[in-house]
Parts: sequence; C-alpha cells; structure tokens
Amino acid sequence: MAWYEKYLTVYDKPFEHVSEGLIDDTRRRLAALQSSEPLASIVIIAYNEEKHLQACLWSLSEMKCRYPVEIIGVDNDSMDRTQEIYEKSGIPYYIEYRHSCGHARNCGMEHARGKYYLDVDADTIYPPHYFEKMIAELEKPGVSCVSALWGYFPDKDHSRLGLILFELFRDLFLWVQHFNRPELSVRGLVFAYNLEYGRQVGYRVDIKRGEDGSMAFGLKKFGKIKFLWSRKVRAITGYGTLNEHSLMHSLRNRIRIQGKNIMRIFSKTDHYEDTEENLVKFQ
Repeated sequence: MAWYEKYLTVYDKPFEHVSEGLIDDTRRRLAALQSSEPLASIVIIAYNEEKHLQACLWSLSEMKCRYPVEIIGVDNDSMDRTQEIYEKSGIPYYIEYRHSCGHARNCGMEHARGKYYLDVDADTIYPPHYFEKMIAELEKPGVSCVSALWGYFPDKDHSRLGLILFELFRDLFLWVQHFNRPELSVRGLVFAYNLEYGRQVGYRVDIKRGEDGSMAFGLKKFGKIKFLWSRKVRAITGYGTLNEHSLMHSLRNRIRIQGKNIMRIFSKTDHYEDTEENLVKFQ
C-alpha cells in the first residue's frame, strides 16, 4: 500500500463525506505540532479547495519533524467550504481577497513567524518526512531555497506504469535543466526558502504563471537553489497541473513547448522577458 492511499479516501470528496472523527483527530494532531517559537512556517494556500484541503491537512498532521514548526492557512476568498475546513482544523488562517497564488503566498509571508517558509498547496498530499528534510536542507550554509519533486496518484485514466514513465521523462528534463536554469525547475507546491530573503524578493502578482520560478530566480542572489530528488520526499497531487486527461498528450505537449527553446537550458541568464499573454491586465 502506497503511503498516500489512505488520504485518497477523502481526496476529491465533498466535505460532508469526511467523518467527524477524522476531523477531530486531524485537529488534535495539528494542535500538538504548533510551536510558539517555530523555526519554520508551513503555509497552506487554498482557493475553492473543499474537496482537497482535508486530505492535505490530514497528511500534514501526521508529519514526522524534529524541528519546531507552525502551520497556518490562507483562504484566497473561496466560495465553497474551504473557510469552514480551516476553522474546524484549528490552525490560524487568513483571508486574502485579491485572487492569485502570488497574492495568497505574499499574505502567508506577512503572517509567518519562522525563519523558513514552506509553501503548501491545498490540493497536494505530503509524505511524513517531507518537511523535516526540506528544513534540514535549508539549514545548510549557502542555501537560499529548496525545491523537491512531485508525483500523481494512479486512477482509472492514469495507469501506474504510465505515471512512472511520464514522471521519469519529466524528472530527467528537470534534472538537466537545473544545472544552468534551476529557477525553471522550481514548482510552488514543493518549494521552501529563507523567509527574510523571500520578503525582500516578494511574489510577483503581475503575471499569470511562474510566480514561484520568479521568486526562486530572485533568491539566487542570496544563495544556492537546492533540489531533493529522492522519491521519499515526493509530494502527491491531483491532475490540475497537467490540464489534460491523457498522459501521452500531456507529454507530447510538453516536449513540443520545451523543444522550441531547448537550447536555453544549456546556458545561464540574469534576465527573463515576460510574454504579453502571461501578464495580468490590471483594470
């Protein structure tokens, strides 16, 4: 049995399908993890994540971590029961009325008290030692931020073998890319950094995609971007990041997109140009 399978019993389910016993147990374990003097802040952002947030919180409540942490949430002005789930979890949470991952993560930074800031996406499930290993890497000299890898759970539309092959090719590309363009291999659902540095950089809110890569790019001046490649710290998420039902279609699409500028991964850069289509049109 995979470590994440029990969390799938409530993943993608309406909140009324979650038992009161599980809600109470999760609340009790989360309370026991909260430190008054946290070394790291674990910040969950959520927008309309009623069907996923409880599974995420459940996985966080069972983390194994020797470092003192705080766990806080940001509700990006959801219209479903996301706020109710935060309330029943017992963790402190804040409402950010400006919609975007950048605004939500900036809100988290405003309220975080730890030395380190660990991004958590509400539709993602995290293995028990994930946070401990991310913090341990941040504690090393010369490291400004850390990113890990992520995977997907098999279902009727995505076979286990298909996922293994898809993730193998993707991980190989990210590994090659990280030597010269590490910021492009960073994803927000598996990202952590020194909070003091992060506040100096800030998340961009004028772009539709890539705010986490932009943050990682800004953090390079403070230290190295490190990666954890071990499958033991690989988070599991849903298929929203793929946006396609077919793994082969998704793989072909990524090869086509990356192939257009494949040579860029073999050289470093100190500047990126934003495309017009990725800019937010402010009213």
